[in-house]
Parts: sequence; C-alpha cells; structure tokens
Amino acid sequence: QVQLVESGGGLVQPGGSLRLSCAASGSMFVRYYMGWYRQAPGKQRELVALITSGGGTNYGESVKGRFTISRDNAKTTVYLQMDSLKPEDTAVYYCNANRFRADYWGQGTQVTVSS
Repeated sequence: QVQLVESGGGLVQPGGSLRLSCAASGSMFVRYYMGWYRQAPGKQRELVALITSGGGTNYGESVKGRFTISRDNAKTTVYLQMDSLKPEDTAVYYCNANRFRADYWGQGTQVTVSS
C-alpha cells in the first residue's frame, strides 16, 4: 500500500513557476513508476510527466520543455518543476504511483494560472 500526498499548488501569473511535491509513504518506493497527471474542468485526466524506477522520463506534448519531473528516492518524494506556466495549465494535478497491477493516486492539488 502506498499513500501519496501532493503539495505546492496555488495561484500563479502566466509565465511564472511552481514546484509540486508528492510525498509517498509505504514500502518499495524506488520500484514504482511515478507520474503527474492533471484534469481541467470538463476534460479528461491527462498525463503530464512520468519518471520510471530507473530515472527515465516522459512528458506530455503540451508541457515538453517547460516542466521537469524528478524523484528523490531517499526522501520518497517526486517533484514537478513547472516553468513558463500558461493559463491552459490550470487544472487539478494528481500524483500517481504504479507498479504492475498496483496503482495509487493522491488527492490532488489545484494549480491556477491567471493574471
């Protein structure tokens, strides 16, 4: 069992930056693929970024070059650095931990990009 707690969301102006954190509790964090997803009102949840247990990364097309995912296995935490934020990045951001059939989600954190 893995519990995930996101933090770091908030209101930011276009062009600004935020860093989201996802603290994980439970065993074998290092073996999990960790991801960030987001869901805007009226839209489906979409992948933002993924980091494998080996440190490989993958990004959604709309955030490539602006967002960076990283993980600290010693702190069992995954981060999402978001730069050059746009109003269309406004959404609830969810942390995900996945390994084979095990799939866990956090409660989400709101990110609002507005002037």
